[in-house]
Formats: sequence, structure tokens, C-alpha cells
Amino acid sequence: MTFLYKQYTLCLFFLVIGLPSLFAQIKGQIVNDKQQPIPNASVRIEGSGRGVSTDTLGRFELEYKGQSKANLNISAVGYQSAKKSLQSQQLDQFQVISLHEDNLNLHEVVVSASRYGMERKKAPVIVNVLSPKLFNATQSVAMSETLNYQPGVRVENNCQNCGFSQVRLNGMEGAYSQILINSRSVFSALNSVYGLDQIPTSMIDRIEVVRSGGSALFGANAIAGTINIITKDPVENDWQVKSTNSLINGKSWDNTIDFNTSYVDNDLKAGATFYGMHRNREAYDANGDGFSEMTKLKNLTFGTKAFFKPSEYNKITLDLSVLNEFRRGGDRLDVSPHFTDVTEQLHTNSLIGGLTFDQYSKDFKHKISLYASAQKTARDSYYGGLGGNREHQDSLLAANSYGTTDDFAMVAGTQYTYTFERDVVTAGVEYSGNKTEDQIPGYKRTIDQKTHGVGAYFQYEWNILSNLKSLLGARYDYTYVDGKYSLADFTRNSSESFGTFSPRVTLLYDITDYLQFRGGYARGFRAPQAFNEDMHVSSVGGEQMFVLIGENLDTEYSNAYTGSLNFTKNFGSTQTSLLVEGFYTDLKNPFTTVRTSEGDNLIIEEMRNGTGAKVYGTNIELNIAPSSSFSVQAGGTIQRSTFKDAQLLFEGATESENISSKRFVRTPNAYGYLNTNYKPISALSLDITGVYTGSMLVPHTIGDDFLLKDTRDFMELNARVGYTLPLKETFSIELFAGVQNMFNAFQKDFDKGATRDSQYIYGPSRPRTVNFGIKIGHFH
Repeated sequence: MTFLYKQYTLCLFFLVIGLPSLFAQIKGQIVNDKQQPIPNASVRIEGSGRGVSTDTLGRFELEYKGQSKANLNISAVGYQSAKKSLQSQQLDQFQVISLHEDNLNLHEVVVSASRYGMERKKAPVIVNVLSPKLFNATQSVAMSETLNYQPGVRVENNCQNCGFSQVRLNGMEGAYSQILINSRSVFSALNSVYGLDQIPTSMIDRIEVVRSGGSALFGANAIAGTINIITKDPVENDWQVKSTNSLINGKSWDNTIDFNTSYVDNDLKAGATFYGMHRNREAYDANGDGFSEMTKLKNLTFGTKAFFKPSEYNKITLDLSVLNEFRRGGDRLDVSPHFTDVTEQLHTNSLIGGLTFDQYSKDFKHKISLYASAQKTARDSYYGGLGGNREHQDSLLAANSYGTTDDFAMVAGTQYTYTFERDVVTAGVEYSGNKTEDQIPGYKRTIDQKTHGVGAYFQYEWNILSNLKSLLGARYDYTYVDGKYSLADFTRNSSESFGTFSPRVTLLYDITDYLQFRGGYARGFRAPQAFNEDMHVSSVGGEQMFVLIGENLDTEYSNAYTGSLNFTKNFGSTQTSLLVEGFYTDLKNPFTTVRTSEGDNLIIEEMRNGTGAKVYGTNIELNIAPSSSFSVQAGGTIQRSTFKDAQLLFEGATESENISSKRFVRTPNAYGYLNTNYKPISALSLDITGVYTGSMLVPHTIGDDFLLKDTRDFMELNARVGYTLPLKETFSIELFAGVQNMFNAFQKDFDKGATRDSQYIYGPSRPRTVNFGIKIGHFH
């Protein structure tokens, strides 16, 4: 008995001694560099699944049951994540933990890497983010005006008459990129023609850009990359109204009024945000020939995004946008189009919407999403004119150059996500469809195209080691294309169904706390069908030029490889990041256009398969932020885009008249950007931004001659100054002014008159433009 009594006493003694390490109440406060509390910060114990959020004073209490030490992971929106290791003797001590501001947004949560929220720095895929701060600095009122400020991304204008623009990722034309709205692929080929100008920055929370490679989750046809437009979420009660006025080279006015406002219930179970824009831009004539280089433009946009949470475990999200646009270019813009020499006129109405239902399990490890999104667009168009002539036949054709386009695209599916202790599994299935009908009776032009696709995808986020992570994914798509295409006396048909398996492998290795390596491989494809350029008609030499799909086209495939080193380190209070990324994309059966024949009043470019091509190069990005009041971002791309064999661009009457090139046209070997932001005092902001465009090869038609010209390079610099008057806690006024393209780096050799080549346009999208305006409301 005595022995047992001593044994029990000894056990009880050690149990009491060990209680502090087995059961502890960790208490503390999360503050910023100014020792101000950070509310809603997340504090989690590594490996335990336990976590809490801080209160309005930044305080937290967290029960801990474990061994002799605990590792805390702390994160908060707008701040750099931090770790804190607590030894046994510290568990009962009050902890004050300081977080540094994330002035470069390296720790923000993005969805384009893996289709669920993931911190940018921890994502195995490089995701670049364009934010409202950049929209303001660049004085951008539409999405097309801000995309240039990322490495590997370039927006170009392809038409003097209508302002058709497209975004190129890593040197590949717009049809190689997939544009998403709230992670849904409802931005069709028709929307891509003019849609970049129709989406106002006032509706955008951020734009996430993933360069290179098809995505196993968003669709394998994103060969050059993915651009994901995330519209504004209702986060807090705020509002703002902004008026922006621009004078283009002292000649033409561009006036925009936009607004956004949000409301959120006190219990955070429901909320809605509303946004809108009205824009009126006059046409601009650069060389005084009476023909526009920038179109007359009128935009009216309205939209909303709302959520409702029936419980803490589920959420319903609705987004809806209505876009109305009128644009016109050419000559004599005040008379009916068919009485002019050249007119391109478009009136577009689009309705875009989506509905998502998210359901979580009680432990938040399981998530099921059901979603459906769609877009309906109707377009009235006119591509034509008298071509400088006044003959009776010209008048008849001009009067019949009106056309109509109806387009419908939708995507619906379900996605399941399971979060293990360390790893994450994502799987889903979705259906996508697109129906396009485009008719211009005067040219006997018809596009009647239907595409359907069913895709299934799977991805495993494998945290192999604490410093080694991989995304292993694949997608299988079954695609059906049924298209009927006619132009003048030419007819084409495309009826094809096929299945494609597209794997994706990416790797993230933290070499040190400051240096990361990322590498990846992805396979993608493009089915034979009409793309964005096919929905546009150009005016060349007084005649209209159309793209016609070729016969017996094969599917285009791609193999994309990337590798990068990313150095991120704080030097005192200075946050820095340097990214060097290499990319290589091999294209099989690439789609190319060949100018093949000229008939009465029209020119034809036929889509054909090339023999093969490769796109490779390096993206470099440097970000430095000494404080929240000063930051510098700069980046550039050096690349080559070449065909395996010289690609036929112009097919003459004889072989000796053929013109070919191994180089991609309209693709500079070097381009880059600069973005500098400075706030000497809290009320004053100064921004210097710029875009560099290197020399490129551009086709140019002069009379009957088809030429290839090496253009000059351009450096476009912009400046903006803004001053905010905080009149009340919930009401401020900002006055701002600036100059875009201050040194007027603008194309000087535009063609003139009705017989000009409207596609011969390159360089910056606008000449020197003076901006000024006012913003009022409750904003930060």
C-alpha cells in the first residue's frame, strides 16, 4: 500500500507540473507597426486546426492543448503573414505580436491559381494582381487602359476605324487567352472584340493574371494564360461618385461619370454592391484627313453583386451586369453610315450574370459549390461605305452593309473541395456552350456557330514537405463544334467532336525563407472555330477585309513550360520582391491567317494551320516599397515568337509574289512598364506610370502592295496628382489631375483617306491627353 501510495503521489505531482503545457490559455493582441490594434486578424495554432479572429481591439484568446510549445500563424488582410513560436514558459504570458503592412500585396488571397482562396506567396502558380490603386494611378476608366501594367501583358489597338483591341499574353494574340468574369468563362469571342473597353474599372475589385499554360481547372484553351475579372464584393458600407474629364491632344473630349456603393447588414449575413458608368468620348482625328484614329464612344454600364448567408455554413452569391455601348469611326460621323466613304459602327447590348451556392461542412473541411453563369449579347453593326467612289454599285453595297450579331454563352457546374490537415483536393465537372449568329447580307457573310463542351477536372495540392508544394491536376474535355460559314461565293463547314486530356503540374519550392522556385508544365488546345478577329471587319484600300475559316482544319495543341525564381525580403521596413520567370510554349498546328484572294469589294484572309511555332522568353518584375507612402513597381519582357518554317502571310497570283515571315507579326521582342506611387502627406498622392513598347513587325497594305514594316519603339509616360479633403469621417472629396502620354509618343505615319489600311496602327492607344476630375463619397 505504501508503495502504491507513493506511486500515485508521484504521478499526481508530474500531472500537476505538466498541466500548464497540456492545457493553456494563450492570450494576446495583434498590432501594426504603429502599435494600433488589428481587428479580424486570424490567429491559428499550426497543426491543430484551432484558430480565432481578433476583436475590435485586436485581442484574442485561444485554448491550447498540446506539448511544451506552440507555433502560431497570424494573418490579416493588408498585412504580411507572421509566425510566432511560444515555448512552455511563454504559453501563459500575454503576447503582443506586430504585423508589417503588405504594401506590395504579396500576401493577399487569390483564386486564379487553384480555384479556391490561396495566399499569393504560397501559390505554386504566379498570380499577378491589378488593383484599384493601379486604376487610379494610371487614370484608367476602362479595363483596356490598365492591363499593360504587368509583365508579359500587352494591350494593342488593331483598327483605326472601330478601335478593336485585344490583350496579348506572352506575345500571343487575344484568342490564346481566356478572360473570366468571377472565375466563369462567359466572356465569348464576340465579347473579346470590344469588351475590354466596355468593362469599367469602377466595377472591378481586382484583376488576376496567370501567364502561360492551360489551366486544368478553368479550361485547357487558356494557352497564353488567364485573365480573371473579380467584380466588387460588398464588404462594408461605403459609396463614391467620380467624374473624369479628358482632353485628347487638345481636340476631343472624353467624359466619364462612374459610381459604386455597398451595403452590408450588421450581422454580415447579407450585402449588396452596385456600380455603374456613363462615358461619352468624341472621335479623334490625328492627321486632319477627316477620318478618325480614335472612335466616337458612348458607354452605359450598370451592375450589382449581392450575397446572402442562410447560415454560417452556406452562402448564395448573385452577380449581374448590363453593358450598352455605341462606337463609330471613319469619316462624316454625323450622317448615316451608307452615305460616308468609310464607316465602322457598332451598337452592342450585353447582359452578364451568375449565381453561385457554396455549402461548407461544420468543420469547414468540405466545400461544395454549384454555379451557373451566362452572357447574352446583341450587336447591330455597319462595316462599309462608298470607298471614296460614287458609282451606283458602290451605293447599293454600302446600303446593304448593315449586319446583326446574336451571341449566347453559358457555363454551369459543380465543384468539390476537401481540405486535409495539410493537403487539398479539388474536383469538378462543368458544361459550357456558345451559340453565335453573325450576318451581313451585303457581303453574303454568315457565321452560324455552336460549340458545346463537357469538362471534368481534378487537382491535388500536395504539401510534400514544409517547404515543398505541388499542384497535380488534369482536365478532360469533350468538345463539339458545329459551324457554318459563308462569305460571297465561299462556304465552309466545321463539324467536329473530340476529347482532349490536359495535364497540369506545378511545383513551389521554398529554397530559403526569402527565395522561392516555381516550375510547371501544362497542355492546352484550341478547337477549329471562329475566334475574336473573325467577328471584326477591317477596311483596307476602300474595301472590307474578312477572316474566313479554312477547310479541314486540325485542332491546335500546346505544351507550355515555365520556371521562375522569386526573391522577397524585408530590409528593415522596406519590402522588396524580385521575380525572374522563363517561359517556353510549343504550338502544334497553330492557326494562322493568310490573305488569299481579292474579289469585288472585299478581301479575304483565310484561317489555316501552320507547321508549328514556339514562343519563349523572360519576364522580369521588381517591386520596392519602403513604406505605405512610397512604392515602385517595374517589369519587362524579352521574348521571341517564331514559326518553325516561314509562315505564308500573303498569297499572290504567282509564287514569286508570296510574302512569308518566321516572326510573329504585331509582337515586339521587348516591352515593359513602370508604376511609381508617392504620398508625401496622407492627403496628397503623386503617381508616375509608363509603358514601353518595342519595335515590331506590322503588315501594311499600300495600294496593291502588301508590305511588312519594322516599327519604331515607344515610351509612354503618365503623371497624376490627387488631393483628398477628409471633410467628415464618412465623407471625403478628392480633386485630381494628370497627363497621359505626356511626351506625345504616338504613331506619326497613319494612312490617310478612304483607301487607308485601317489595320496599320501600332504603339500607344492615345496621344497626349490631359485629365482632371473629382471624386466624392466615403472611401479610403
